[in-house]
Amino acid sequence: MTVINSSRSRAVRSRTGRVLTYALVLALALAIAVPVVWVLLASLKKKSEFFGSPWTLPEGLRLQNYADAFVDAHLGQYFLTSVFVTVLGLVLVLAVSVPAAYVIARYDFPGRGIVEIALLGGLFVNVNYIVVPIFLMLVGWDKALVDVFPGGFFIDNPAMLSLVYAATSIPFTIYLLTAYFRSIPVEYEEAASLDGASRWRIMTRIMLPMARPAVTTVILFNFLAYWNDFIISLTLLPGDGKTVQVGLLNLFTAQKAAADYGRLYAGMVIVIVPVLIVYAFIQKRLIEGMASGGVKG
Repeated sequence: MTVINSSRSRAVRSRTGRVLTYALVLALALAIAVPVVWVLLASLKKKSEFFGSPWTLPEGLRLQNYADAFVDAHLGQYFLTSVFVTVLGLVLVLAVSVPAAYVIARYDFPGRGIVEIALLGGLFVNVNYIVVPIFLMLVGWDKALVDVFPGGFFIDNPAMLSLVYAATSIPFTIYLLTAYFRSIPVEYEEAASLDGASRWRIMTRIMLPMARPAVTTVILFNFLAYWNDFIISLTLLPGDGKTVQVGLLNLFTAQKAAADYGRLYAGMVIVIVPVLIVYAFIQKRLIEGMASGGVKG
C-alpha cells in the first residue's frame, strides 16, 4: 500500500511539474509575442488612431507608413548599410575564425597556450568600452594618409565598421569553434588523410560540415551583435551612411515633434523583421548545436 501511494505521489508531482513548466513557457512566449504583435499592429495605424485606445485594432492596413519610413526617413538606405556591414562582418569573422579554431584544436605548435590565453582574455573585453580608443586610432590613420585619401578612409567607412565588428568578435567565435572541433573524433581526419586528402580539404570537406551546428550558433550570435549595435556604428559612421539602429533613433527623435507614430512603429518593424527571419531559418541548427554540445560536454 505504501509503494502504491508513493507511486501516485510521484505521478502527481510529475504532472504538476509539467503543468508549471508549460505555464512558465507560455507566459514567457506571451511576454515576447504580445509587444511584437502590438508594434506590428501599431505600424498599420493612422496618426489619428493613436489618440484613442492604444489597444484597438487598426481601421485599415496603412502600408504608407512603411513607404514613408523607407523613403522619407531614409530607413531604406540605413537598412542596406546595415545589411552590407553585417554580411561583410560575418564573412570576415568566419574566414579568420574557422581556420584558426581548427588549427588550435588539432595542431600542437609553439605558443599555442599563449594564443589560447590571449583569446580567452579577449572574451572579457567589452568592445563598447574601447570604442573611443578605436575611434582615435582610426582618426590617426586618416591623418597619416590625408595626402592619399583627402576625404578620409577609415572613419565613416562601412567596410571598416565591418572589420571592427569582425576583429572584436574573433575571440568568442574561435573559442566556441575550437571547443566543438575538439569534440569531433580524430578518426575522421585520420581516415581522410589515408585517402590522400590535404589539410585544407579535411577542414573544409570533413570538419566544417560536422561543425555546422557550432558555425550556425556563432553566425546567429554575431549577427545579433552586429545588427543591434548602436554605439560603435554611431561612433565610426558619423556621416550620412548610418546603420538602421542609428537611423531608427534619429526617426524616433524627429517623431517627438511630428507625432507620426505609425511611421515610427513601421521603422521598428523594419528593424525587427530581419532578426526574426534569420532565427526562423537557423533555429533548427541552433537547437542541434546546443543539444550536441550538452551531450558531448
